[in-house]
Order: sequence, then C-alpha cells, then structure tokens
Amino acid sequence: MQTRKKHRLEQLRHWRVRKKVVGTAERPRMSVCFTSAHIYVQIIDDSAGKTLVSASSRSKAMKGQKVGANAATAKIIGDAAAKAAVGQGIKSVVFDRGGARYHGKVKALADAAREAGLVF
Repeated sequence: MQTRKKHRLEQLRHWRVRKKVVGTAERPRMSVCFTSAHIYVQIIDDSAGKTLVSASSRSKAMKGQKVGANAATAKIIGDAAAKAAVGQGIKSVVFDRGGARYHGKVKALADAAREAGLVF
C-alpha cells in the first residue's frame, strides 16, 4: 500500500513540474528519469516533439563500467549528456526533474551538467 501512495505523490509532483516546464528550440527541456537500476536523460524540443540528445546508464559508452541508479553514476550521465548537447550546439536548457525531489542523485546530475557547460 505504501508504494502506491509514494508513486501517486511522485506522479503529482511530476504533473506539477511539467505544467510549468516546456522546452523550445532555443531552450530545450532536459528530462531525467530514474528507475531502480538505471538513469536516463533526454534533451527534448517540445515544440517539434523531437528528442535532440539522449544519454543513459544503459548506453554502449557505459559498457564495462559498474553502473547503478546512484549519485556517482548520475554525475557520469549528467556530464555525458551535457557534452553531447554542447556538441550539438545546445548551450541552455530547462531542467525537468520529473517527479523526483531536487536532492541526492538529481542534484548530482544537474551539477555535473552545469560543470560540463550547460546553463539552466
């Protein structure tokens, strides 16, 4: 029963964030998703409905490294996503934390992306 309540609260937080956060061509949305085992990041242009850049802990670049849904992996994924975005000419994004609270691995991912050159 507790997990249903926790999931519902996360879903409500996600809707509240998405109501305000919209990505454009000039400033796309950087969406993060954490499962129990992996981390996914997408940089999305909502006006065109296209994913511009993606990075995850399941990508081929992470092959051979010990990964998990933790802060250490979040730093690596945030850095990789930011470098890929800057490589495509994206300098500024809107951060969409999903339903997650801004602490721990979400904060680690955001800080790593900022250090790699993204502005948000």
